Amino acid sequence: MSLESVRAFFAEKAPDIAVIELATSTATVAEAAAGHGVAPAQIAKTLSIRIGDQVALVVTRGDARLDNRKAKAMFGAKVRMLDLGEVEAITGHPVGGVCPFGLIAPLPVYCDVSLKAFDEVVPAAGSTRSAVRIAPDRMAELARAVWVDVCQEPR
Repeated sequence: MSLESVRAFFAEKAPDIAVIELATSTATVAEAAAGHGVAPAQIAKTLSIRIGDQVALVVTRGDARLDNRKAKAMFGAKVRMLDLGEVEAITGHPVGGVCPFGLIAPLPVYCDVSLKAFDEVVPAAGSTRSAVRIAPDRMAELARAVWVDVCQEPR
């Protein structure tokens, strides 16, 4: 269902964007980068987080790490990652395929400013073998995301 919900999302909102399916897993940043022929930083990974009682998604560059201090300052509360078992139940996407598109219910989405270093990023598309190629600003627009600065500087 997850891949199908992402396909339906793009068919309705951005029919010019094709969902790419690979024969190999793209569940990790390293696998996705190798499969799509891009640097790990260019993978747009989606973190499922809890801020107090609210769940949100943060899309970051593949080599970025959440900065707890920045995240707490931005969101006004301590941030923690969702348990693996919660991710699919809340987003509709399996771990390794989570993206801000085709969610089973609306969630707040945030894009880290580190993504703006690229003309094109590669987020997952609802399964551990699918993705899309998209400009960061367009991804944020389609996901109705807010730009934030919550990651550590890439090394």
